[in-house]
Amino acid sequence: MPTPSQEALPKTGARAVGPRDVFTRVRATLDAFEHLVGGFGTAALALLMLLWLLVTAAACLVGVGLLLVPGTLRALRAVAGRERERLSRWGPEVIGPGPGPTGLREALADPTTRREMRWLASHAVLGVAVGIVGLTLPFTAVTDATCPVWWRLVPPEQATPSVELWTVRDWPGAFVVSLLGIAWFAVTVCVIPGMAWLQAMPGRRLLSPPPGTDLAMRVVELTATRAAALDAHAAELRRIERSLHDGTQNRIVAVNVLLGAARRAVSRNPADADAVLGKAQDAAEQALAELRAVVRSILPPVLAERSLPDALSALASNCPVPCRVDAGVPRRFAASVEATAYFVVAETLTNIARHSEARHATVEVRHSGDRLWLRVTDDGRGGADEHAGSGLAGIRQRVEALDGTLTLTSPPGGPTNLEVHLPCGL
Repeated sequence: MPTPSQEALPKTGARAVGPRDVFTRVRATLDAFEHLVGGFGTAALALLMLLWLLVTAAACLVGVGLLLVPGTLRALRAVAGRERERLSRWGPEVIGPGPGPTGLREALADPTTRREMRWLASHAVLGVAVGIVGLTLPFTAVTDATCPVWWRLVPPEQATPSVELWTVRDWPGAFVVSLLGIAWFAVTVCVIPGMAWLQAMPGRRLLSPPPGTDLAMRVVELTATRAAALDAHAAELRRIERSLHDGTQNRIVAVNVLLGAARRAVSRNPADADAVLGKAQDAAEQALAELRAVVRSILPPVLAERSLPDALSALASNCPVPCRVDAGVPRRFAASVEATAYFVVAETLTNIARHSEARHATVEVRHSGDRLWLRVTDDGRGGADEHAGSGLAGIRQRVEALDGTLTLTSPPGGPTNLEVHLPCGL
């Protein structure tokens, strides 16, 4: 599999090579050189791990090595994990397995462990060899190219080019060596990307998960998301039922009782009936206001009739903490996405007003590709914890129900930064 450095190389074909192509080639070489340096580091770790693995295997012949097997297997998984992280930074992600086996029999039967052992042997040899050659080439080129600078400063027998074909004794010879250095630069630019790909090849082939792993993980993720969606739906129904039962229903019962009292007062004392009817009217108005509040919490009318920025601006204007809204979204999104974004901002601003002691808050909304990005920040005291019952767990559950992600950063002393990414289609 080609490395990103190789993928960045232009396919020039028969057309002329311009300065832009040269710049792209040099940049790809520098990226590949950095890749080689990182690969040489993991190759050195692999070499040490291979030696320790051989020592453990030899010790197992006399029984002592069996005590070293669990630690050795964990170290093997850790070294392979470092290589997976390095390869993931330079190309497609290499997904790591779960915890490895701890016993010798389980390790020999585990296909992932066997593949990691094969990678260890190949990377310890090939990775170190390719790394040494790849790291030597640019230094050789620099040494030869700067020969006119240093040849008079060293003993005559040491003033030789990298290939040691002759000894530099005069200025023309020094400039010939500098031309050789330029040739080494050209060789370096041509071969370094391929060497980086060669060094990474064992890891790409042996440390990648078996075919179908990505799909299986996606099925597990979607199953968890579906369960979260059902839980969020059930929690929303319970909230609506609780709001209707504890608020609106009690107000309507009070209206019914007052109307009954007014009906009896009409026949007994008409003067008292007017006061009772006034109380009934007040209770009916309160019940209507609470019912409207419940309806708004389900889907705010301003969100359905106007737009998400307008709805968020209305939330910010009602927040006790001064809040600025920067919503740069050019179009409407699915009702579920906008409702979730509204819910996240509403709950977060409520938490800010109740717990953060903040003096200012900011809500930012952006649309990029198929994701809606939302961030709420405040300059409060920080220390927000979603396990402390502040509503953050409900926000995460609501976000993950749409297959979104939530990131919370809230160090003690602040500031608090909550970022949400929601899929919203193309």
